[in-house]
Amino acid sequence: MGALQFVVGPAWLPVWPMLVCSGVLLSLGIALRIARPQGAWGRRLRSRFFLGIPWGSLLTLVGVGGVYLFLQGGLAHPRRPLVIPFRAWSYFYPFGIVTAPFTHAGLAHVTGNLMGTLAFAPIAEYAWSHFPTARGSQSFSGWRANPFVRILVFPVVVFVVGLLTGVFAVGPVIGFSGVVFAFAGFALVSYPITTVVALSGMQVLNLVYRAMLNPVTTAQAGPGGFSAPWWSQIAIQGHALGLLLGVLLGAYVAYRRDRTPTAGRLWIATVIFVVAQSLWAVYWFRGGGKYVLFRAVGAFLVFLLAALVTAAVTASSRTLVGPIDLRSREAAIGLLISVTLAISVAAVPVNLVTVSEEPFDASVDVEDYTVTYAEDVEDQYVSAFDVSLLGETTDLNTSGVIVVSERRSIFQTVVSKTRLAYNGRARVVVGGPGWRETVVVNRTGWQAAGNSSVYKVFLNPSDGDRRLAFQSKATTIEPRIAGRRILIQPTATSFNFTVIDENQTVGTTAVPAPGANVTAGGLRFNRTDKSVFVERKGTKVRVARKERS
Repeated sequence: MGALQFVVGPAWLPVWPMLVCSGVLLSLGIALRIARPQGAWGRRLRSRFFLGIPWGSLLTLVGVGGVYLFLQGGLAHPRRPLVIPFRAWSYFYPFGIVTAPFTHAGLAHVTGNLMGTLAFAPIAEYAWSHFPTARGSQSFSGWRANPFVRILVFPVVVFVVGLLTGVFAVGPVIGFSGVVFAFAGFALVSYPITTVVALSGMQVLNLVYRAMLNPVTTAQAGPGGFSAPWWSQIAIQGHALGLLLGVLLGAYVAYRRDRTPTAGRLWIATVIFVVAQSLWAVYWFRGGGKYVLFRAVGAFLVFLLAALVTAAVTASSRTLVGPIDLRSREAAIGLLISVTLAISVAAVPVNLVTVSEEPFDASVDVEDYTVTYAEDVEDQYVSAFDVSLLGETTDLNTSGVIVVSERRSIFQTVVSKTRLAYNGRARVVVGGPGWRETVVVNRTGWQAAGNSSVYKVFLNPSDGDRRLAFQSKATTIEPRIAGRRILIQPTATSFNFTVIDENQTVGTTAVPAPGANVTAGGLRFNRTDKSVFVERKGTKVRVARKERS
């Protein structure tokens, strides 16, 4: 039966993107034809936006995109930007604290946050308005009523909120998502249902983007490599902080204008948004690539947060405690501020961390960075805080490719031992504004039959001075041949087989080249491309298989 093929025209013709665009335009055209807005949509936009355009949101999009393209080098390396120096490692590294909220870990990361900004920022800006909203007020009647001033206020507030998420997020975070959640928080308070619709609109934007970028995708079942669970990639504390900051700002504007949403709409919208954005994913890193998800705790916090936001924004002004004249709204907003402060203060001890550059067996130094490979060493960043909660602890060891910088308070396992073993190769990019260098890490090894692997890890800096960073201990091959044990062990220059008979070494040989045969201890070692077999009197047993490298 022949394979199914699609004829999509000449290679130079972007048939698939054209198909997606035509589908979007056709659908939108039909909707406009049926709705017949006759300019109503434009008038609605121009009632709040100067020339009907959310200029503040556009300035924000351009600014965040520009940081990724030029400061992080995303223009030259779109999928491998410079990341490490821009994380919020410590208060003793203020450059990272300031840049972390506006930089990103990769193309997918920045794209997701730009889509979130495109979805929620215009709603927040619409609620803010380029024109004064008070009855009888006129544009340009004062500096506060000047549309150009009000346009500029929006990105200025965005920058301030970004700095707050950098200062008070539990490090080492990176990304604009804290501000995106602030946009959403402001929008929820102003237009709850519209915000939920925008949340669905993000999925539409994502579909169109992916359809344009990858119109056809082929997937194949396979053994698959190591990957951390998706929920472990969520900076839940930073997202919650951004959301609460946005809610507080939105509540302030709503109070000033005496325009608050109904409690039911706000509660439903908040629950839907928080669940959809996975703010329920409360987790703990146990070390060794293991994570613990506290789903029940997260579900409880979701509904508690929705109730708190609803009460703070929509509670009445009736007296709650007569003797001190405490009103319901004051109590609710005070509680919301207290929760926001508690979430913020929790980051302070974490962000006071310092690290030291302890000597490693072998490493590569690039300016103030040290790149090395080590196993079962203390994670200086996580273990700096002695915390035990729900049976979990921060006293952790780590294994893998490690980047250390005492000046920048950096200690990060950038590639885990498991991931390097699966891929066989990794690239570590370090640098700073205006410069970057790449250190290539290679792992070569052999999987012993019936036992663990033996391997070596090499560091390859850009100057070409390749050096051995780590070699594992010898391991015993499980099958015995003619009563003899076989050990395989790494050396500085090769991997060796050692043949042992009655606790005596009777032969040693290096792993032969592909297609070659060698004899040691009365056993014949034969190598194919990826495997080594031992032959003895008509018996042939595979004793080792080469790892991916």
